[in-house]
Order: sequence, then structure tokens, then C-alpha cells
Amino acid sequence: MRLVHFSDLHLGFRQYQRLTPGGINQREADVARSFQAAIDRIVALRPELVLIGGDVFHNVRPTNPSIIHAFLQFSRLRAALPDAELVLIAGNHDTPRAAETGSILRLFRELAINVAYSEAQRFYFAERDLAVLAVPDVRGRPPTLTPDPNARHNVLLLHGEIQGVLPAHVATAERAAIEIPLEDLGAAEWDYVALGHYHVYRQIEPNAYYSGSIDYTSANTWGELYEERVAGVPGKGIIEHDLVSGMHRFHPLPSSRALVDLPHVSARGLTVEEVNDRIRAAVEGCPGSIDDKIVRLIVRDLPRHIARDLDHKTLREYRRRALHFHLDTRRPEIVRLAGQASPGRRPSLADVVREKLMSRVLESDIDRKELVTLGLRYLSEAENSGVLSTTGSDVAVEGSP
Repeated sequence: MRLVHFSDLHLGFRQYQRLTPGGINQREADVARSFQAAIDRIVALRPELVLIGGDVFHNVRPTNPSIIHAFLQFSRLRAALPDAELVLIAGNHDTPRAAETGSILRLFRELAINVAYSEAQRFYFAERDLAVLAVPDVRGRPPTLTPDPNARHNVLLLHGEIQGVLPAHVATAERAAIEIPLEDLGAAEWDYVALGHYHVYRQIEPNAYYSGSIDYTSANTWGELYEERVAGVPGKGIIEHDLVSGMHRFHPLPSSRALVDLPHVSARGLTVEEVNDRIRAAVEGCPGSIDDKIVRLIVRDLPRHIARDLDHKTLREYRRRALHFHLDTRRPEIVRLAGQASPGRRPSLADVVREKLMSRVLESDIDRKELVTLGLRYLSEAENSGVLSTTGSDVAVEGSP
């Protein structure tokens, strides 16, 4: 029996101040297109069971266009797979804080989709000898996670956080109502465990997986991209799994909007013109150009006075061309002098001289690297001649009080 597992659609997600010709936020339109691509792939796979792991919408009260789009796409899925079983749960973004507030997810019951939004429910499908325990992300004591002993196949569908598994920045920024220790999940007792909440595809146990989101909709998009790169995950997608054979496959989805994290630039010791040249080279080196993409460029060790005098006209042009261009400037690391209350390592006199020369405002015809080299050479000659006696950052000139 083959299933498809996907999660974290976040329909209605908005980002950046760009609109489509129809007046819809461009990123909202991108996410809607990603959802349509996911439905296309599921229809092509023709599974017997479809599991939707929560966060269908980005907000408890979604926009009318996102509600209509969701209903139309789920209707298309139901029409294409009339005999498939569909199970959907609420995520933390779908769950109202007030108990008396109704859930928009009830709407999808009209499409013969099994929906659990206010409490855990077990759905039994007799013809398939299948039981699905559907656990939405709602406050309160989590239910006991036990399979149905009378069913041949048991699947757990849960939106929440498995303690100690998610990266710290994810667990802190996106709190789930349900937090379960890995041992309480009891994955070995289930034929398959489908998880939602974490936006990167990840295996938790041999038969337990986060499917990840279908687009980049988290609060930390670049962290998400980095986690995928480290884990070797080829972007966003859906899971196909066979309960009988154990066959498992992650299907990447086409990206609705390219995200590009350009190679970082170091501005240490550079003039304004040199930094501008490095930025220009990084942007021009973007495969396929930066046009209509979401782009970030980190510039490290950039002093305030250099940042102030960058070529802002060119930067505005980059922002016009890209859907979003973020120049992420990072100040030089501060080396604190001895005797101050703030923590930091005790610098040598050479460290102090180098840092001062690096941050000093220079005439445009002065080569900063040569200046630093010359300054450190003079310092070394003074120390070797006995004119200076140095200990850490404390300097004593012979003959001085």
C-alpha cells in the first residue's frame, strides 16, 4: 500500500513588498504555485493514502484567495484520486488560540477528507485494513501514541516537535504545542510515522520522517537553505512510501522562486572601491543572473565608514532586478583591550596596531595593505631595537615614567 506524505503548505504566506499584476503578494503567489505542483505530483503517483501533516495555511484566519486556492486544489486531488484515503491534521499555524474560534480546516470535510483539528482522532479504513492516528498540534496533554491492534497497517500522522531532534534555532523560533520525547514516539510500533512542523526533509527513525515544507516559508529562510545543503537534501518535496515493501522515496518539487546565497565577501583591509568591486563580482557571478530571484550577499568585516560610502546607486539597481536583494553587512570583530569589563581576549600590540590601521580613514591613493605592512614592520623594528617593551596590550617606552 503506497502513501504520499507532505506537510507545511503555509498557503497565504506573504513576504517582501512585491505584487503580481493581479495585486497578490508575489511570495503568496509563489507558495500557491508550489502547492499546485505538489498536487500535480501526487496525482501522477496515484497513491492509496495521502497524509497532510498540518500548517495548510500560514495564518489561523487565512485570506480569501488562499482559502479558494486550497479548496480548488484539494477538489482536484479528490476528483483525480476518488478511491484514495485522505487524512489532514491541523498544525500550530492552523490552530486558533481561543477554543471557541472555529477552524477553517473543517471546510475540507466537504471533500471527503478526514480532518483532525481540535483533538486526536483515529480513522479506520476497513477495506484497506488500515488505521491512521491523526494528532493535530493542539494544546493540552498529548494523547497516548499506540497503534490499533486490530488493524494490519498502522500509521501515525502528527504535527509537533520531537524533543532533541530539531535545530535549536527552529525549536526556539517556531514553538509547537506538542513536544514529544523520541522514546515516547514509539516509532517501531508503527508501520510509518508522518511528521509535520519542521521545514526540512529529515529521517528521525527508520520509518519516521519529517517531509519538510513545500516552499521556503519559515522565519529563517537562509538557515533552512543551509540545513538542506548540509544534509544533502535537494530542496522541497513530498514523500512516497510503501507500507508493505518499505520502499521510500523523496520526490523534489520544482522551485517556484530561486533562492541564491552568494559566496561571502570579506572587506577586511579593503577600500570602498575594492569592496564595491567585490560586491559587483559576486553579483555578476550569480548563475543565470539575480533577476527575479531572492538573493543574499554577506559582506564580513565591513567597517561603518566603508559601509556608509558604498555604491548605493548600484545596490538599488540590484534590489530592482531581484525579487529581493539583501546585502547583509557584518561589522569587524571587536578585540577588546585589557582592563575593560567586557569579555574578550587580551590583544597584542601588533593586534592593536593592525586593527587601528584597518579602520582608519585613508586617502584614496593610499594602499591599506601596504600601510598595515609598513606599520607592523616599524613596530617590529622598534621592539627589536629595545625602544619598546611590550606585554600584551601594555606598552612602555624606555625612559618614560
